[in-house]
Amino acid sequence: MSARIDKVVVSGVFSLDGQDFDVDNNVWLVGDDDEVLVIDAPHDAAPIVEAIGGRRVTAIVLTHGHNDHITAAPALREATGAPIWFHPADRMLWDMTHAGTAPDRELAAGLQFRVAGTTLTALHTPGHSPGSTCLHAADLTTVFTGDTLFCGGPGATGRSFSDHPAILNSIRGQLFSLHGDTVVRTGHGDDTTIAAELRTVG
Repeated sequence: MSARIDKVVVSGVFSLDGQDFDVDNNVWLVGDDDEVLVIDAPHDAAPIVEAIGGRRVTAIVLTHGHNDHITAAPALREATGAPIWFHPADRMLWDMTHAGTAPDRELAAGLQFRVAGTTLTALHTPGHSPGSTCLHAADLTTVFTGDTLFCGGPGATGRSFSDHPAILNSIRGQLFSLHGDTVVRTGHGDDTTIAAELRTVG
């Protein structure tokens, strides 16, 4: 059985720089009927666990350290026994939310995750945050971009630890090297494609 992609939308609050915002977050599950990899763990573990449906979780991979992507990670780890992968450049953001615990393993550019016969390759794409990381699944013609690239352009860079020139370099240098038909599955909102976003970023 080939890998499939499922999406769960979990709602909650994004908090940074003393401000709170209600947000809907996309959680991506890549796998088959037996095993699955989870991308991001926002707000509440329960709907994610329900979507996992008893499958073995090979990894919990967090695209970056903002609280709306990591709040449920320790609870999800406890529920599934899977390790949390997280880029160390965002550790200060992790510590704002989870000061009493730590991720399990360090994300880095070029790391590969195998699940259900599919390989996902980590792309370090700083800008939205220093440790922002995308996951490219070439045989699924998909890239999971977290908050680096959205339908309509780059992720926000107006808050602490973000860098607008860096996010543009990440998108142009890494994501725009992917095939134009690659589906961009984002941390919030609708899917897009690399070809479509070439027109929004340039």
